[in-house]
Amino acid sequence: MDGYSAKDLFELLNQQDECDWIEAKGGKESSHSLMETVCSFSNEPGLGGGYILLGIAEDRGTLFPQYKSVHIDNPDKVQRDFVTQCSSMFNIPIRPKVSVETVSAKTVIKIKIEELPTNQKPLFFKNEGLPKGAFRRIGPTDQRCTEDDLRIFYADFKSYDTTPVSGTSLNDIDEHALKRYRTLREKVNPTAEELSYDDQELLEALGCLSKENTRELNLAGLILFGSSKALRSNFPMVRVDYIRVPGNKWIEDPDNRFTTIDMRGPLMTLLFRLMDAINADLPKGFLLPENSIQANTVGLPTKALREAIVNAIMHRSYREHRPTQIIRYDNRIEIINPGYSLKSEERLGEPGSETRNPFIASVFHETNLAETKGSGIRAMRKLMHQAKLAPPTFESDRVNNQFVTRLLLHHFLDERDLKWLGQFEKFNLTDGQKQALIFVREVGAIDNHTYRQMTDCEVSKASYELRQLKSHDLLIAKGKGKATYYVPGDFILDLSAAQEKSPSSTSNLSTPARDLSTPGQDLSTPPSIDHELQNQLDLLNQREHDAAKVKDIITKICAKEHVKAVHIAAVLNKREDYIKRKYLSEMIKSGELEYLHPEMISHPEQAYITSKKNNSG
Repeated sequence: MDGYSAKDLFELLNQQDECDWIEAKGGKESSHSLMETVCSFSNEPGLGGGYILLGIAEDRGTLFPQYKSVHIDNPDKVQRDFVTQCSSMFNIPIRPKVSVETVSAKTVIKIKIEELPTNQKPLFFKNEGLPKGAFRRIGPTDQRCTEDDLRIFYADFKSYDTTPVSGTSLNDIDEHALKRYRTLREKVNPTAEELSYDDQELLEALGCLSKENTRELNLAGLILFGSSKALRSNFPMVRVDYIRVPGNKWIEDPDNRFTTIDMRGPLMTLLFRLMDAINADLPKGFLLPENSIQANTVGLPTKALREAIVNAIMHRSYREHRPTQIIRYDNRIEIINPGYSLKSEERLGEPGSETRNPFIASVFHETNLAETKGSGIRAMRKLMHQAKLAPPTFESDRVNNQFVTRLLLHHFLDERDLKWLGQFEKFNLTDGQKQALIFVREVGAIDNHTYRQMTDCEVSKASYELRQLKSHDLLIAKGKGKATYYVPGDFILDLSAAQEKSPSSTSNLSTPARDLSTPGQDLSTPPSIDHELQNQLDLLNQREHDAAKVKDIITKICAKEHVKAVHIAAVLNKREDYIKRKYLSEMIKSGELEYLHPEMISHPEQAYITSKKNNSG
């Protein structure tokens, strides 16, 4: 990584965009944003540090965005200020290598940040502390650390599932759950030594008892084998909600339009109850292969569904006091799980596992309920492909600390699809582009990351093929930069309109895509502020520490219509990322606010509205 000039890095940016070790800063970003990159380069294990180019910005005025140099007027002052901040803002001083160079006849500043030695990590902002004051480099982004991240910095950091649960005892164990473990383990290895242990010895061997008091359960023991009563009294929100939603989109009046089954119990028995409930709902079909006289039942593979559910309950963050949600739409199943993926999205499906709850995971692996060596996602993809179903997609969201798995209940490229895709024959689409159109038709939107997951291709190829679809008016781009996503374009919308006028012709060839817009509301317009609310704003201190006051103002801002985070931040005269982190995410978790697009949390047009239970107006 050493030895790159600013010109070399500039050329690399235009070839491959920002990556884990190169960051471009145009000069308009806040100093805190720049320092976050310094922190993440210093902390990320195995990265070796990274380069920052000051005075390089993305030119969004071209069809294919390129980076350009924007010149720095006073490089000496910029250098002095930067070096001063590096030495004073963190828990230990950082000594960057800084040089002034020229790119395209304009002055830029090249900064090299070295990775810190292990014994000096984690680096963090002094005024924020740990874990939130530390940052990691995840792909081309700087991500605020969580408690789960800290274990990579401390060799003796204990996993959260070994936390003792005060007040519990062996009497809180569900005998049926332990019996289920013994039965499953015996099928895998009839001679396993632990099968001869009594219950207490078995729990101790599985790492399910407190180290300090072997008569007391730890989190793993309670979650895996605890009775429903003990789980409810100690972790009331640790449950799975199975939600049946009619249609293909989230219902705006959920109180009357969907049914929910709240399921609670030890994981060793809860998994099977979940599988039974979902399987009873799934559509079944029959496939008669050519030259065969026996039909096979087809549909969502049971093993793929089980793997998705096991991944959710095994890897979820049990620090989060909210349930896992399994939402059954007509055309897909979405599993929304507390806790982002510890493995970066770019590495999902690759061998190797990063486990949040190692003792819980170990029990699932030993009983063959989960794939080993981090191969669960790869197994899901293979099973869905064999069943001729659209591939699963995954979304890891560190900001909202959740992971979403989507399984489409749609037989990809069946006779209906081939007829529908026949309307696009003149465009000479690749197989990946055909998959993208089917996905957009069923889900309503697609982004570069999802396209890569579906087609197993590189970022540059995904970008090129999506842009091709856009150039044919098959897709419309929304958002900017890395937040770009695509919705149905004019050609597809025109086909849908024509089919609505003439339903007898080809109406069976198309399923309308979901409308991701907000009818009757212009989200680009800031909210109106009445006199009473303005008075409240005027009384706020510049550094207001009363969170209740701020939250009250936010509920009033969002009382009548959906409002984007950028507009909420502008009203409060704060940075958007601060408002999201400090207030909006917390108010979503507590139910005070609701998303405009709950099915797509990272939607660039995401907006917030006060929930009905908190809106007296």
